[in-house]
Amino acid sequence: MDHSEKPIDIALIGAGIMSTTLAALLKELQPDLNIALFEKLDDEAQESSGAWNNAGTGHAANCELNYTTEGADGNIDLTRALKVNSEFDMSRQFWSHLVRTGAIPDPGVFIHPVPHMSFVTGSEHQAFLHKRHATMSAHHAYQGMEYSEDATKIAEWIPLVMGGRDTTQPIAATRIANGADVNYGALTSALLSHLNRMEGFSVRFSQKLEHLHHKDDGGWLLSFHDEDSGTKHKVEAGHVFLGAGGGALPLLQKSRIPEAKGYAGFPVSGQWLRCSNPKVVNRHTAKVYGMAATGAPPMSVPHLDTRVIDGKRWLLFGPYAGFTTRFLKQGSLLDLPGSVRPSNFVPLLAVAHDNFPLEEYLVGQVVQTMEHRLDALRDYYPKMEPADWELSVAGQRVQIIHKDRPYHGRLQFGTEIVQSADGRLTALLGASPGASTAVAIMIDVLKQNLGDALVDQWQAKLRKLVPSFGIDLTKDADLTRSIRASTAECLGLHG
Repeated sequence: MDHSEKPIDIALIGAGIMSTTLAALLKELQPDLNIALFEKLDDEAQESSGAWNNAGTGHAANCELNYTTEGADGNIDLTRALKVNSEFDMSRQFWSHLVRTGAIPDPGVFIHPVPHMSFVTGSEHQAFLHKRHATMSAHHAYQGMEYSEDATKIAEWIPLVMGGRDTTQPIAATRIANGADVNYGALTSALLSHLNRMEGFSVRFSQKLEHLHHKDDGGWLLSFHDEDSGTKHKVEAGHVFLGAGGGALPLLQKSRIPEAKGYAGFPVSGQWLRCSNPKVVNRHTAKVYGMAATGAPPMSVPHLDTRVIDGKRWLLFGPYAGFTTRFLKQGSLLDLPGSVRPSNFVPLLAVAHDNFPLEEYLVGQVVQTMEHRLDALRDYYPKMEPADWELSVAGQRVQIIHKDRPYHGRLQFGTEIVQSADGRLTALLGASPGASTAVAIMIDVLKQNLGDALVDQWQAKLRKLVPSFGIDLTKDADLTRSIRASTAECLGLHG
């Protein structure tokens, strides 16, 4: 039997890093807001935000080579890298505010200092990395980036990668010492613990959102099914945020807002090899990114990572991509076919036609054996012992497809905000580097929802939460250095 509940100001769907970040921001800006968070599963951060389900690099565009491209003129384009870099600085600022105010008592539960590195082999890749370093190190955002082609020096940085390697081949590496490893699952839990101590916030698990009805007054009527009790209930909300990871697209389609038409999703699954042997783990302290294979999606760039999860150090290598029709790790095989609509069918076909290298790459990944995966690891870590490594299933990523012109679709990497015309419903679609840039994304959500009201009413408050708000850090060297020094001190990133 259905029953209705007291209306709320904002309903957040999905208990991951995006919804908890938005809730934390909103309660800082306007504490009297009545916010409720609804999650289909029985706990927070069980999908993309979970530590084993994402890379945890603290994406600062330091080491991810796919964020910097070489143009036809031979110049390295830093546009995307600088955007991600400055947005991660915004996250660091907000996290630091929460630590200083005691909202998150110990930053060590979610963030640790780990150098970020890029490593390549072969003369062509060596030349690219050298040019990339020259361009990046000249910018204040990458001050202190080191570069070396010397095998002895690189072995000091990453002994596992260099041990047993043929040092007659051209090699090169860059290193930024002040990188970070971030456990976004632990951060989500810390944010939720903070929120649960506040008036006007509630979280409910095992709640499946089945229907969204746009009311005449502009608000939304949400119909939920309680997966534990089997009962149904309805909630009226002034605003709705769909931050349910891969599950956001089907919910956006259920909303029937015109802005949802033409959007489709392309799911990519992943796996990792992981190692907990202290004799191995303690000899590698870095996140080492290499070059992507032809056709590989951005989240499949290979890397050998130091991770700190639940107080224990691990090494992860991968990810190995795959294909499934599920939009969520705990989703249904019917997710993809169930998302096909007349408005997105042509864009889906167009993307399938235009992205054959990606499809070829995914097929190759799907048919890989364990020996193939170990061979890929051996390219990075020549003396690896297979017995030290086990396979772990990573989270799902749903890349966004949307119609950008008649009879054509575009496969988009990254995140995208889709909003109803009245600003009462917002959905976040896409994947990496979302978690690392969550604060910047959520501020964009607020801007799109509130426009001038944000500037007029909340500007001073936002400057306290994120001191660089409204300032382009890519152009302000002094502020960048000041912010990085203060946030590093607060978050314990002096490694």
